[in-house]
Amino acid sequence: MQNQNQTQNGMQMPQDLMNQTATHNHGAHELFDAHEVIGCLIGAIEQYQLYDQNIQCQELKGILQRQTSFMLQMYNTIVDTFQSGQDPQVPTQQYKMQQSNEVTYGVKAGQPKQPKMAVNQLTDECYSSFMLGQIKAASSGFTTAAAEMNHPVLRRILADSIPNLIEMSYELFLYQNKNGYYQIPQLKEQDMNIMVQAYAKAPQQNMH
Repeated sequence: MQNQNQTQNGMQMPQDLMNQTATHNHGAHELFDAHEVIGCLIGAIEQYQLYDQNIQCQELKGILQRQTSFMLQMYNTIVDTFQSGQDPQVPTQQYKMQQSNEVTYGVKAGQPKQPKMAVNQLTDECYSSFMLGQIKAASSGFTTAAAEMNHPVLRRILADSIPNLIEMSYELFLYQNKNGYYQIPQLKEQDMNIMVQAYAKAPQQNMH
């Protein structure tokens, strides 16, 4: 009778590997998605390190450092469950931005933009745009992956992380808007009212 800790060729299987095999229940597609979102998170964290040394605005630097710290914990939580198959030691946290929700509307004319061709030409507007783009990309990637996860704990962690990524994106948008980097045009009031009033509520139906 073959020992349960031995493989087909008679080699001894370590007990910790046996335990991992029992807790792992990942589909192949899920493994690829998990690698993609983990890699996306690593990329954002690493890119943030490049920006940190060049950002001049202390407020933006503070946002970067808070978001970096939060993403590191997010990364550790995901990797914990990805490898163990169990609830993570540190559960999903809630990101709390420090920006005001006040938004400035309207567009002001400025100098035409063109690509910066040297690193020393990059500004805080550029770095905040880079940060916003990466967090929005992570949010989209997490959303797609969470919809296709079969492991219930990993799926829940990714799903619970999406609101945090959205909050981080919104914080960066508000920073950009406040500094005139992200302007918001509006329609004329009459046109806006027509668009807003273009719908009516549907009658409720009893569901049996």
